[in-house]
Amino acid sequence: MNKLNSYIIKSFIGPFLLTFFVSVFVLLMQFLWKYLDDMVGKGLETAIIIELISYASMSLVPMALPLAVLLASIMTFGNLGERFELLAIKASGVSLLKIMRPLVYVNVLITLFAFFLADQAIPVTNAKFQALLWSVKEQRPEMIIKEGIFSNEIDGYSIKVRERENNSKLLKGLMIYDHTGQKGNNSVIIADSGYVNMSDDKQYMILDLYSGISYNDVRTENRKSKDKKPFRRETFKYQKVVISVKDFNLKRANEDYFKDNYLTLKNKALAATIDTLNNKYKSREKVMSKGLKYNEILDAVVSNAYAPDTMQVEKPLPDTSQFHIDTIYASLNQSLKKVVLNTAQRITQQNQRVLLQYQSDLYNRMVWINKHLIAWHKKYSLSFACLMFFFIGAPLGAIIRKGGFGMPVVVSILLFITYYLSIVIGEKVAREGVWRVDMVVWLPSFVFLVIGMILTHQAVTDSLLLNKETYNRLIKSINIFRFLKPSGKHNDEDTVLK
Repeated sequence: MNKLNSYIIKSFIGPFLLTFFVSVFVLLMQFLWKYLDDMVGKGLETAIIIELISYASMSLVPMALPLAVLLASIMTFGNLGERFELLAIKASGVSLLKIMRPLVYVNVLITLFAFFLADQAIPVTNAKFQALLWSVKEQRPEMIIKEGIFSNEIDGYSIKVRERENNSKLLKGLMIYDHTGQKGNNSVIIADSGYVNMSDDKQYMILDLYSGISYNDVRTENRKSKDKKPFRRETFKYQKVVISVKDFNLKRANEDYFKDNYLTLKNKALAATIDTLNNKYKSREKVMSKGLKYNEILDAVVSNAYAPDTMQVEKPLPDTSQFHIDTIYASLNQSLKKVVLNTAQRITQQNQRVLLQYQSDLYNRMVWINKHLIAWHKKYSLSFACLMFFFIGAPLGAIIRKGGFGMPVVVSILLFITYYLSIVIGEKVAREGVWRVDMVVWLPSFVFLVIGMILTHQAVTDSLLLNKETYNRLIKSINIFRFLKPSGKHNDEDTVLK
């Protein structure tokens, strides 16, 4: 039995490692496609690109592990079934559950390892990734030119832009001070518009300027020449300015600035942050509720509801069933009716302003809390998915009895895409507060766990429900062409005619 367990584990480890790296690579393509514009054309060093990809790859591990387990499980048991090894092992008296048992232990270890990475390692790498990505976006030469302020990061130059269009990359209202001569502000260029580009070797920043004027102080030793020609002014329709950025190095942002994000917090810190955010939300909700105007009775009820538990007093609400508002209003004279309507309108408008003031604030706070809750639950649910997908892949491989990268890959991709889409849709629903976060995050895992239990039962009992040969025989037995044949009556008439 020990040799059998060792053989089963060895048969699983190879496909698992292979599919894991393939899964990380496939998921990494999504990252590269998303951040391609932020990295291409920035003159990044190879070490910086490798560091970014390494951090991104680490964040993809929790999603890649369940997919690798699913693929490896189907491939392992599919290979055993295709080579009739699974049939031989069962014929020797070993049940499928006993065959699966060593891999259950292996996948429990994978599940624990996945949670350790998600809770301890990945928050650290996420902080490093966000800090480095922000540094790449903000600190490269062509990105330091910002609107409304002078940028002095490039040695020898001070550049200011009035407006920057994100779509066309057009710069408007440029002002460039050239300090390379170390003689003060004696050279300045003012342009109506322009573009900034990097040279092919990423060593120079090229400014294409349009419709501008360049000023240059002419300082000579001859005082008479200086008095006659104190400066030189040139008007141009187009001018190219080439600025050397050879000594411009990437300035890394402080990682501590990115450690308060829900993606960079460990579960213990996430729980504390969620409690703090909930308290702040309730405090804002309290301020909003007390800011609304009610009648005298409801004002007392609201104040009592938000009072400390020790100071709350249970007072029964008065019976208002005997009051008929329409009758009371009809008994008033016209002047009092006008006063009542004006008062009601004023209070309603005031309450509307209060609600509009706090609506956006409370909504944003709710979404931020839900994002933290989703991050907390996903660390557990994605780790549990490793074990869950094993109980789907192993019996499915035993039923399909096909190994390699053919049918197992197709089935695995379809199952995983379904699981992934359910997670994405569920997260969106949970963020908006439509459903409870814990129910939405765990619902896909629960559904797929039930599917895994059904598949395991079918594989253990050798049920023909999921056997393709059963459906092939069923399709062959239903011969649709026999409905196209002439009926027996017509055949008899043809015989008589003959």
